Amino acid sequence: MNARTLGVHESLGRVLSTPIFKLSGKKLLAKGHLLTEDDIRLLQAEGLDQVWVAELDEGEISEDEAVLAVSTNMAAGSLEIRLAAGGRANLVATENCCAVIDDDLLRQINLTSSVVIATVANFSYVRAGQRLAIVKSTPFAVEEEQIEAVLNILKERGPIIQARPIRPSKVAVLYTDPVHAERSRHLFENVMRQRLDSYEANVSIALSCMEEESAIANSLGYLLKAQPAAVIVASTTAPASPKDAVGRAIQKVGCSIERFLAPVEPGNLLLLAYQDEIPVVAAPGCYRSPKKNVLDVLLPALLSGYRVSGWELAAFGNGGLLV
Repeated sequence: MNARTLGVHESLGRVLSTPIFKLSGKKLLAKGHLLTEDDIRLLQAEGLDQVWVAELDEGEISEDEAVLAVSTNMAAGSLEIRLAAGGRANLVATENCCAVIDDDLLRQINLTSSVVIATVANFSYVRAGQRLAIVKSTPFAVEEEQIEAVLNILKERGPIIQARPIRPSKVAVLYTDPVHAERSRHLFENVMRQRLDSYEANVSIALSCMEEESAIANSLGYLLKAQPAAVIVASTTAPASPKDAVGRAIQKVGCSIERFLAPVEPGNLLLLAYQDEIPVVAAPGCYRSPKKNVLDVLLPALLSGYRVSGWELAAFGNGGLLV
């Protein structure tokens, strides 16, 4: 990129390499602005004879072109791209969604190019109108070869960010207690509904049973037949392992256990299982309070239809201390 001084009348179509201010100190035109005919008249009206502009060298593309190319190819789902001044592009959610981030790919792109990307945390719940990510380039110009290399990586590896929509969904809940079947429901129902409401989820069906393997298995079987977006098991006791009553019952109805224990506090005694694509989640102690816990980290992804793996759960440890 070359920067040089030109007469105002010669600067049409060039990019400002410095901001232009009025005598009062108010900014007239920003650095990186592409000068139009209206701008030329404005500058002349302000009494300016010369401006400092940037010109692209051969093999370079503008900062706006660079961030637009990367933004268009790095994301999928319910989002839109909004260019901003200074070689920036904002990726904004168009509906409530879960942001699923490929952390390894994000790191690779941020290490190898003249464009950097900042995103919300993986599995974040993002409301419509909020930013999911921002892309920023080096000022004024980027080597075309670098952008082509980034685009080739993205074509090979897929998107860095998925904005997976979270639409109103139905969740099934099973309340269990070793002494009285309804005790868990009385203790947890209000907090359960409050938490699910925040993610546009409703309880389509709820059952209560004694915390005993056969009773839990029978109830789970009934709930799973309803094909909910997820089944949540709210027990008053904390399991020591998947071999306890809840874990045995989950396996008895044909679910595969994905992971027991999560590196999140509160909520480390999480048990996550699946029957086909329906997640079954047991998180004892997480229904007593609306304060943030492992359910708030996990539910956005599950309600968006994303299958969270044990490997991805292990990554919750980075930032998993919630209190």
